[in-house]
Formats: sequence, structure tokens, C-alpha cells
Amino acid sequence: MFSFNRGLAKARPMTCPVLFAGALALMGVAGCTEPVRPSQPAFYRDLGSASARVDANEARAMISAYRLNAGLNTLVLDPDLVVAAQQEASAMAAADKPAQAEAVKARLARGGEMGTEANLSAGYRRLAEAFSGWRDSPQHDRVMKTPGAKRMGIATAYAPGSKYQVYWALILAP
Repeated sequence: MFSFNRGLAKARPMTCPVLFAGALALMGVAGCTEPVRPSQPAFYRDLGSASARVDANEARAMISAYRLNAGLNTLVLDPDLVVAAQQEASAMAAADKPAQAEAVKARLARGGEMGTEANLSAGYRRLAEAFSGWRDSPQHDRVMKTPGAKRMGIATAYAPGSKYQVYWALILAP
């Protein structure tokens, strides 16, 4: 295939979609030199690095859609719960082991946050993996489907030398 540069045929391999290249040629503009790639959805992004963070808005949308399918309300992100989730995920990463949800719920209750539920896990490198794992676990699924939940916080923490590497904390509250 060839692309056009200002109307002149040039022997250069085309690396962008044909329709896009054709439109550019009709406008007299140079063809593509780099492939056009859609950005990777946030739920497939690998979180196995120190700079990686779960996209809390994407997680909220995914969990809310799941809840809607179960006849439940959607959730809103709560900044305080996001901070609490980050603290839990970071503490698990530092300890190199998942925490117990009951301990986290008790700690939140002592701070005045009553009626919380928590999913704490480790080893999932992508939001899609964590969500699927939680959905397939009766206990974690129950948390995602907490009937009175209206708010949520979610976070991850990375521990490079850990067996699990990525630690997750999801907190739901009324």
C-alpha cells in the first residue's frame, strides 16, 4: 500500500487504518507514520509497578454496573474511603500479607465510619482480574453486593519483592 504526501504518490508502507489514510490523502496531508492504537482500557492496565494506581472511577463504574445488574444502587467514590483503602493496601504491601477484613472494619468503626464492608486481597495485577476474583468468591461477592452501600473507596499498593506484588483494598459504606 502507499500513502500520499501532498498529492504525490510515495512508496512508503502505510501503517494506519486505510480509511484514515484515505481521508488524509483527499485533504492533501501526509499519511500516517505511526500506527493508531486505541488506549488500553483502565481495567486491563497492569498495576505491577510502583507508579501504577488503580483507576478508582473505572472501578466504581464496573462495580456499580455489576450492582445495577443485581438490582442494587450505584456507588459514589468517597475521598475519605479512598484514603482509608490506600492506607490498608499500603499496610498490606509493607507487611507482605493480606489483612483481615474484620480488623479493617473495626478500625474504621473506631474512627466513626460505621457499617463498612471490605474486600482485601493480593496478587491480582489488573482491575479486571480483581473484579473477576471477587465476583467468583462468595464472600467477596457479598461485599460488592452489600445492599445498603452508597459509597466506596478502592486502592492498590505495589510490593516488588512480594509473592503477591499488588495488594488491593475495596471499602464500601452506607
